[in-house]
Amino acid sequence: MSLKKRLLNNGLASILQKGVRVLEQLFLVPFFISAWGAAYYGEWLTLTIIPSVIAFSDLGFGTAAANSFVLNYASGNKQKAADISKTGMHIISLMVFVAMGISVLAIFILKYFNVFEKSLIDSQDAILAVSILILARLLNFYTQLIEAYYRSAQKAALSINLLTLKAALNLSTGLLILLLGYGVVEFAISQLVVILIFNFYYWIKGKKVLGLFREFNGRKDQIIRKDITHKGLSYLMSPIWQAIYFQGTTFVVRIVLGPEAVAVFNTVRTLSRSLNQIFFMVKGTVFPELQFEIGQENWKTAQKVFRIALLSVFLMSFLGFIFLAFFGLWFYNIWTHNELQVPTTMWYIFISGMLFNAIWWTAEMVFSLVNQPKKMAIYGVLVSLISVLLTYVLSKSMGLTGAAIGAVSLDLILVFWVVPNCCKLMHMTVKELIAHGLEDFRSIYFILSNKIRKIKS
Repeated sequence: MSLKKRLLNNGLASILQKGVRVLEQLFLVPFFISAWGAAYYGEWLTLTIIPSVIAFSDLGFGTAAANSFVLNYASGNKQKAADISKTGMHIISLMVFVAMGISVLAIFILKYFNVFEKSLIDSQDAILAVSILILARLLNFYTQLIEAYYRSAQKAALSINLLTLKAALNLSTGLLILLLGYGVVEFAISQLVVILIFNFYYWIKGKKVLGLFREFNGRKDQIIRKDITHKGLSYLMSPIWQAIYFQGTTFVVRIVLGPEAVAVFNTVRTLSRSLNQIFFMVKGTVFPELQFEIGQENWKTAQKVFRIALLSVFLMSFLGFIFLAFFGLWFYNIWTHNELQVPTTMWYIFISGMLFNAIWWTAEMVFSLVNQPKKMAIYGVLVSLISVLLTYVLSKSMGLTGAAIGAVSLDLILVFWVVPNCCKLMHMTVKELIAHGLEDFRSIYFILSNKIRKIKS
């Protein structure tokens, strides 16, 4: 299958996956409330915080192992790829057992202080349901490494579709549990059963599609273990620096400008980033194919895919900026029932940030593509701290407009830090990115124009 067809299949699969995930997050809510009541459902959401926090305890090892696996397999070093798989599975399994131990300790402490007794949910049911859900979340640790099998076999669309199927199964089994009138324990069990069955099939199918393990037996390697651990900790910094940025700027606006300003600040930021999901789908579409081309050192092809991805995202973000500039505030007022007053300057600053965010967020994938996350981790932490500081200083002198400038400063700074470094990793300069990007645009425009003429004639 050609690269264009694989990219098209990845794109279609990503769109379907995004739709199912939105349904997974929103569709069951009215059924939860109808079956359990708003208060009981609220208690359940509170309890699920525990497994959600535990889910971060893989420390990025799955991502590090998966990227190393794909790059080595694509480069032809199949024995090392098999060793990475074996070592990565060992590390992930160890983390699952460690995380389960931490979870048991956390539940014991919460039980000791009678936290579960204060819930509307029966304490025994709450403890059992949370324990089952934690195990289900921990078993997801294996997904990233198994997904690398499909990416290496250039079957990324198949992997995306299977993961979409898992989300659909979670949705349907959850709905069935609620319609039958069962409670939290049965709901948690349904999630665990789905992940157990799915993971087994996903793993077996991935090995079959790849075919590597029929010829190569992996070995646990100490050097590989150290490399995965080191890079995994760098990947862990991504959610940390994002938490510093999002929660830090929110906290600063609260202490400087008050609670109503926080409501305006966060809702405007949310709406101004509402189109970002489209950009993320572009990233998810090109990532598997781009990484494989880099692994094979097909730099000319990889550079072209990278340029077109950046160009596509920038053009979409520009159209999104125009749309939000004309209709965004109108929709915002409907959305918030005219309860919040947004300074016009603040609105335009936030939506302009979308242009910068689209560029650096798409370019940033290069650090993962080549499995060198350390620089991005350092950049992310430093710039998030700078952004929080600027938000504090500027909001004191300029109010919400200053807070918006401080928040958008992160996107602006990262464009100038991330793009040059990513270009270097892609064996090209920023000047070449722009020059060849314009050539790519002309070429695409010419092809589309010819096809439109043929359709008309």
